[in-house]
Amino acid sequence: MLKTLEATIERDGTVRLKEPMKPQKPCRALVTILDEYPQISTDALFSEKALAEGWLNPEEDKAWIHLQKAQ
Repeated sequence: MLKTLEATIERDGTVRLKEPMKPQKPCRALVTILDEYPQISTDALFSEKALAEGWLNPEEDKAWIHLQKAQ
């Protein structure tokens, strides 16, 4: 069984699950430590201008017009 649960790790190392879980038997777990505050990818920021230039042009609008009509 693979299941992802949100938890907080206290300073003393105690893991506190946000939702109760009652496994049928003892089970293994992997713990991934996340950044406290998610950061915006610098790659995404640096590529934003280039992608906008590629997407925001009349040729792109023409290529995708058939999908817009379906809405």
